[in-house]
Amino acid sequence: MSRLTPLSGFPELLPAQRLVEQRVIESLSTSFELHGFANVETRAVEPLDQLLRKGETSKEVYVLRRLQEAADGKDAGLGLHFDLTVPFARYVLEHAGKLEFPFRRYQIQKVWRGERPQEGRYREFTQADIDIVGQGELSFHHDVEIARVMVEALSQLDFLPGFRLQVNNRKLIQGFYAGIGAPEVDAVMRVIDKLDKLGPDRTRAQLVDEAGLSDAQAEKCLTLAQIRTPDTSFVDLVHAIGVQDEMLEEGLAELAAVIDGCSGLGTDRVRIEADLTIARGLDYYTGTVFETRLDGHESLGSICSGGRYDSLASDGRTTYPGVGISLGLSRLLVPLVTRGDVRASRSVPSAVLIALSDDESRDRSNRVADQLRDRGIACELAPSPQKFGRQIRYAERRGIPYVWFPGEPGSDQVKDIRSGDQADADAATWMPAAEDLRPIVVSGDSTSEGAPLR
Repeated sequence: MSRLTPLSGFPELLPAQRLVEQRVIESLSTSFELHGFANVETRAVEPLDQLLRKGETSKEVYVLRRLQEAADGKDAGLGLHFDLTVPFARYVLEHAGKLEFPFRRYQIQKVWRGERPQEGRYREFTQADIDIVGQGELSFHHDVEIARVMVEALSQLDFLPGFRLQVNNRKLIQGFYAGIGAPEVDAVMRVIDKLDKLGPDRTRAQLVDEAGLSDAQAEKCLTLAQIRTPDTSFVDLVHAIGVQDEMLEEGLAELAAVIDGCSGLGTDRVRIEADLTIARGLDYYTGTVFETRLDGHESLGSICSGGRYDSLASDGRTTYPGVGISLGLSRLLVPLVTRGDVRASRSVPSAVLIALSDDESRDRSNRVADQLRDRGIACELAPSPQKFGRQIRYAERRGIPYVWFPGEPGSDQVKDIRSGDQADADAATWMPAAEDLRPIVVSGDSTSEGAPLR
C-alpha cells in the first residue's frame, strides 16, 4: 500500500483534540441559547450566482458536480458555501413567512473555501455564527447586543489566551473619506484595509497612486487609521483632524454607543477597543464592523469578525437588515490543539474502566456498567481479563481516572488510579468527582486537572 499523506487544508482531529472542539461547541451553544438564539442548519450548497454576488471571487468557491455528469447537467451551477452569512440570507428569504422577527439565530457548521492553506486558514473549517435579522428595519441596539453576546461566549472559554475585540463603523470611515474629498471612497478603504500588511509608507504611496489622493489627504487617512482607544475618547481625536461630514458624525455616534455598551465586559483577559483601521473586506457591511485577535497569536489574524448589513437579504419588496458576528472555530482551535497549547484532560469519554476477573464474570461487569450508565457515568469494560495491574495500566494510557472491581453482591470496589485510593462502592449510588465525570479542557501548561467549561 502506498504511503498516505495528509490532504492540505482539510484538518482532522485526534480523539482528544476533537473532545476539545466538542466542549467548545457545547459551551458556545449554551451561551447563545441563554440569549435566546435559535439553532439552524443550512444546506451545504448554494447556486453559484448567489455565492458570487457579494464580493467573493470565483476561485474561492468549490464547484459541485457529479463525476459522470455531462457538461450541461442539471447540477451545474452549484457550489459549496464559503461562509454561513450568504446561505443564511437565502434561508431568511425562503422561510420569512414562518419566522418571527427580529429573528435570532446561531449556526455552527462546516464551510469550504478554496484559499491557500496555512496556519489558521483551511479549505474546510467550522464556523460559529450569530445573527439578528429584522424585517424592514432593525434597531441599532442590536449592534451592541451582538457584540456583548460574542464577548460573553468567548469569555466562558477560560483556557483561551486573552483577546481583543476591535470595533469600527463603516459610516465613520466612509464619511471621513468623503469629507476629505476622496475621488473613490471604496478604493481608499481597500488600501487602508491592508495597512497592517503594507505598513504606513507603502500604504501612503498606494493611497496616492491607486486611490488618487493628494499627499495631504493620504496623511489624514493614516492619522485616522492610527486611532485606537479603549473608550469613547476616539471621538475627540477624530474631530481634531478637522474633517466634517454628516455620515462621519453618524458613524462616530454609533461606534461610541457600541464601546459604551460593552465597557462593563472588559477584564484582564478581555479588551474592547475602538480601532479605526478595521473596515472588513466584504462589501455588504454598512455600519458597525468587528474583528477579534488573540493575544500572542496575532499571526492567525482575526478569529472572530462581522458587522451590520442593511441590505444583504431582499426579495424586491421587503429588505431584511441584520447584524452578525462569526467565530472561526477551526482557525481558533486547530493551531492551539495541534501545538498542545490547549488539551483535553483525557482522550476518551469514559470515567470508569470496569475490570474483568475472567470471561465468566463479563455479565456481572456489564450489569455494573449498565447501572453506572443509567446515571450518566460514561464507562467501558476492560478488553480482556488480564492481570489487574495490566488493566490499570490500560486505563492509565487512556486517561480513565477510575477502575471498578466487581465482586460478590455488595462487595464492589473502585480505585482512583491517580491517588491509589480504593474503597467500597455501590454502582447504584457511587459518583465520581464532578471534574472527572466528563473530559475537561485545560491549558497545555496546566499542572492541575483544570475546571469544566461553564
